[in-house]
Amino acid sequence: MTANIVGWAHTPFGKLDTETVESLVVKVATDALADAGVSAGEVDEILLGHFNAGFSPQDFTAALVLQADPELRFKPATRVENACATGSAAVHHGVRAIASGAARIVLVVGVEQMTRTPGPEIGRNLLRASYLPEDGDTVGGFAGIFGKIAQAYFQKYGDASDALAMIAAKNHKNGVANPYAQLRKDFGYDFCRSESEKNPFVAGPLKRTDCSLVSDGAAALVLMDADMAKSARKAISIRGTGHAQDFLPMSRRNILEFEGCTVAWQRALAKAGVALSDLSFVETHDCFTIAELIEYEAMGLTPRGQGARAIKEGWTQKDGKLPINPSGGLKAKGHPIGATGVSMHVMSAMQLAGEAPDGMQIRGAKLAGIFNMGGTAVANYVSILEPVR
Repeated sequence: MTANIVGWAHTPFGKLDTETVESLVVKVATDALADAGVSAGEVDEILLGHFNAGFSPQDFTAALVLQADPELRFKPATRVENACATGSAAVHHGVRAIASGAARIVLVVGVEQMTRTPGPEIGRNLLRASYLPEDGDTVGGFAGIFGKIAQAYFQKYGDASDALAMIAAKNHKNGVANPYAQLRKDFGYDFCRSESEKNPFVAGPLKRTDCSLVSDGAAALVLMDADMAKSARKAISIRGTGHAQDFLPMSRRNILEFEGCTVAWQRALAKAGVALSDLSFVETHDCFTIAELIEYEAMGLTPRGQGARAIKEGWTQKDGKLPINPSGGLKAKGHPIGATGVSMHVMSAMQLAGEAPDGMQIRGAKLAGIFNMGGTAVANYVSILEPVR
């Protein structure tokens, strides 16, 4: 059975001082069920995407979703984690539950609260998603890791600083129209390209505008099997999925190729029976601008080493042949780890239902692609979404 997204909810992303992991979970779970027109008692299974890794003192969080409604008591509830791809891992597990016939209605929630953690601890927590024997002492945390990747890319293919600045500027411009985005400011290319007091180098060739934001936030969606979804007010089909897990040590692979990303895209497109050129837009994992650049190549938009062409020729702009990150991406929207993948699915479903905010909506969007990545292209998830109505 095909899983359909029939309702969703999304908090603003940012520094949410008055919220807790529990309050964020309860808010989006309640709102997603209401949006879907589904009662808590009808839910067959609950999946919570929550990375944690030291960000929140409350661990063992799956049962927090039950706080949203007493009727959720005794429902199967499981916490899912796969680094920065945690949210999509939860969504894909929900899709499998429906495909197997084990559930007809699944509630998926993604959440993270990161901003209450001191800066040095944030870096240490995030590095837990790396291979510690090799990368655990990297200066600058994950920014340091991706700074090294950017340096290696520049050494092999030439300085791509102009392209990275264009990607940052594109995503910040797109984020202005997203009311859920943490940073709604159009910085422009010149600011993103230039080193300054407000935009210093962070790691290697990466500046502050090349790095995604530390965020709090949550998102949720309701999945329903295709037969039941015929009576739903709206339905977005998850037409194909792909998941490819790669080696954790970067030393065991060519880190400039994001091969797991390529495999996940190939699997999802094959299952959906479509080509990359059929997609109306893509939400991709721009944890750092160098990641988005390499993802252009890994998804097959350009040959290896030529990703800069896609941004420089305007292909990935909102009015280009394949708009990428019309939501502003992680770069502008923010990156609360466990919520990110669920957010990508919600943002894409909004587009396909014609419910995206003014200025963010891609006209006539008919087919969406989502790529969510955990670690350095270790956990790779792709979803292909299509509106049923």
